[in-house]
Amino acid sequence: MEPKTEIQSIPFQPIKEKDDHFIARMMNIKIGIIPLPVYLLLFALIVTFVNMHNLKSDILTSIAVTGFFGFTFAQIGKSIPFVRSVGGAAILATFIPSAIVYYHLIPEDIIQSTTEFTENSNFLYLFISTIVVGSILGMNRETLVRAFIKIFVPMIAGSIAAAAVGLAVGTMLGLGFQHTLLYIVIPIMAGGVGEGAIPLSIGYSEIMHMSQGEAFALVIPSIMFGSLSAVILSGVLNVIGKKNPEWTGNGKVDRSEGESAPALEAQDKKKESVFNLSDFASGGILAVSLYLVGMLLHDLFGLPAPVMMLLLAVAIKLFRLAPANIESGAYGVSRFFSTAVTYPLLFAIGVSMTPWDKLIAAFNLANIITIISVVITMITVGFFTGKWLNMYPIEIAIINACHSGQGGTGDIAILSAAERLELMPFAQVSTRIGGAITVTLTLLLLAQFY
Repeated sequence: MEPKTEIQSIPFQPIKEKDDHFIARMMNIKIGIIPLPVYLLLFALIVTFVNMHNLKSDILTSIAVTGFFGFTFAQIGKSIPFVRSVGGAAILATFIPSAIVYYHLIPEDIIQSTTEFTENSNFLYLFISTIVVGSILGMNRETLVRAFIKIFVPMIAGSIAAAAVGLAVGTMLGLGFQHTLLYIVIPIMAGGVGEGAIPLSIGYSEIMHMSQGEAFALVIPSIMFGSLSAVILSGVLNVIGKKNPEWTGNGKVDRSEGESAPALEAQDKKKESVFNLSDFASGGILAVSLYLVGMLLHDLFGLPAPVMMLLLAVAIKLFRLAPANIESGAYGVSRFFSTAVTYPLLFAIGVSMTPWDKLIAAFNLANIITIISVVITMITVGFFTGKWLNMYPIEIAIINACHSGQGGTGDIAILSAAERLELMPFAQVSTRIGGAITVTLTLLLLAQFY
């Protein structure tokens, strides 16, 4: 009979050895999380495989490629004065890859490998599921209930105010009331491309008797530039929060959570100080399982998979269906993904999901001013409404900014620029539910009055 083996908790204790070797010393210099010698090795390997036309799209190669380029662009963004303060790492990791693909400044093998992996692996939703589930299970229960109830108030108020301001600005600049409403204001708040632009373009084509391709081409530039504006402004909010600490909970949403801040901080440190492999694995498989349940509900009833996953995670937290050690493991998984996967994922998004030509199509003065006015209004109303509700105004403004983003990909870029990935559950509410409401009401009203 084999003896029982238990996976023990492993304290995080650095191994103290004398690093006299040159390469060992160089290992302490890092590009993102990649030690410099490994970084140089990856560069040589990628160049070799590209020259051999043998760059595969399997998971091992894709980790190397997206990791190398993602952390490279993020490091550049962190090194540029001012830009680094307004989310430069997230901006460069997302939008520079989009530009270099459009202008053919990167080998086609890298584009093809990254695109195939991103599209076939569902890399994006693995990231979102681990961040959402881990963030929710790592929250205080009472705070979770209060925050999710309150969060709809600034979102609705921001949407109404942003629509009014955007329509006024667009009309005054000569874009016309109908064009501003249907092709600028609504697309910005529609929830991205898959959940926003596509259903909008289908609805527009049927109701207004135009081709779907034409409708899609009209709505997508506003989504892209609106998302870019939200990313930059969220970086600015992060700077404001650092200068005015009384306005921010540094990832916490409700001010009442601040009353137990010392206990929560001690709890976070305890979670980080002991790493249990079994709990970590359990938390990861729980996140994946909840997303698959969401996918099943989507296939059966047409319900949005990320929203269903989010609601299931909330139910597990509220009804204490997972023990504390599993919650801690899920929290650990979310921290791992936010540290190690964010910038590689942003690079993959930039290469495969962010069309640069659609972004620059919005670059005329009237469009730019109107789009920025919509996003700024959404953020400003979120800030003051959050303050009125006794919530942290910086966090609420950032969550409202996600309502102006490019769906799930926009949420990641926005929250990365704001350095608040723990807000992902609330961002998903703002993006998915807010976007679905926007699209549904728009098409219902358009069908009645057009």
